[in-house]
Formats: sequence, C-alpha cells, structure tokens
Amino acid sequence: MKGKYTYVWVSLIVLIFGIIFVPRIVDRVKEGTVVENDRMNVKNNDQELAYVLLNGKKRRVPNFQFINQDSLVISDKDYKGKVFVVEFFFTSCPSICPVMTNNLVSIQEEFGASDEFGIASFSITPEYDTPQVLKEYAEAHGISDLDWHLMTGDTEKIYELANVGFNIFAAKAPDVPGGFEHSGLFALIDKKGYIRSRVDDYGNPIIYYRGAITEEQGKNEHGESEQISILKEDIKKLLEE
Repeated sequence: MKGKYTYVWVSLIVLIFGIIFVPRIVDRVKEGTVVENDRMNVKNNDQELAYVLLNGKKRRVPNFQFINQDSLVISDKDYKGKVFVVEFFFTSCPSICPVMTNNLVSIQEEFGASDEFGIASFSITPEYDTPQVLKEYAEAHGISDLDWHLMTGDTEKIYELANVGFNIFAAKAPDVPGGFEHSGLFALIDKKGYIRSRVDDYGNPIIYYRGAITEEQGKNEHGESEQISILKEDIKKLLEE
C-alpha cells in the first residue's frame, strides 16, 4: 500500500508541475525566447571566432603603407603578431567619427597596455588630414597607445583599401554633412592578419562591428544594438589564441 500511495503522490506532483509550468514553456517557445537566448549565449560567449571568407579563402588584411601622425612610415607589417582594429574616418567629420573615436579610446583603455594589440585608423580625407592634423586630433582625443596609428597618404590607395581591400564603404558625398560618407564599421584582425568575427543567429560571420553606437547608448534610432561590448570580448578571445 505504501508504494501505491507513493505513486499517487508522484503522479499528483507531476500533474501540478504540468499545469503550472508547461504553458509558460510553450509561451516562451512561441515567443522564440528559449531557443534564441540559449543560441545567442552559446555563439556569443563560447564559440571560436569565424574567419571571413572571400572566394572560399580566408580573407587577410591587404598590404598597405602610409604615414602616421608622427610622420613615420607604417605598413601592415607593423601589425604582424598583433590583434588590431581597423577603421576609416576623417578628423573634420561632424557626425559619427567622434563617436567612433571615443569608442576606440574606450577599447584603448582596456587593451592599450598590451604589446599584442593595436588600432589602425585610415583617413578618407588625406589631402586635409596631414600628419600634423592627425597629431593634433590624437592629442585632443586622448589617443596615447603607441600602436594606434592614424594614417594618411595617397587618396586613391586609401579608398581602394577601404572599398576593395576591406569592403568597408567610403566615398565623397557633397550632399551629406562633412562632404564624405562612410559606414562607421570596425574590422577585427587576428595575430596572423586574418579578418575575424563572431557569428550571427544563423551561424554566419557578422564580418564587421558597429562602431558608431556607444555601450551607454545601447541602441541607435534605427533599433540597431551597440557592438563595442562584444568587440571587446572578441579582442580578448583573439589575444588569448
């Protein structure tokens, strides 16, 4: 009889559990929160960063050589063995560039002490952004990392590097504030010179990181989420590789 009563009590507990919790689980599945949250946690925190492919091959940083804010010749070879972030900007930009720079300064504060980390900023207005102008911009914005190079040089080569080499859009646009248009994206490069990123909900590389939304802002007016926090996580991952 004791076993029989035990069976009845177990059955009753299971029934109560089903009444209370199953509808909640069903609702979460319908809303997509169970699958989405679990999937995002795994892919964002645990998965190895993906390689960006071009014609089936891992995409590398193109060769480049320009002059930095200290009038030194800087090339892709100066970043060999370093994890680094790439951006295209201009010092007179009245819109997204100041936000991008502040975001990179935040990254500098976290990783600038590492000899294995750097930042490459390429001016898309090289005719105006001379080494002296870049130097003044660096000082005004607290850019102190010796491996953060603000570069200027041949206009055609810089635009080719942006639009072809990295596929990060940059162009002259007389009708927009500042007269130039660019995407505001950051590229993340590993120690071997490959472009890397985490993957999206469908397992595809996000390729680039949004650079014009701050962590404090969270989302922009279009509902796009900031990606500086995940960029910091991914820099750390590559530094540990």
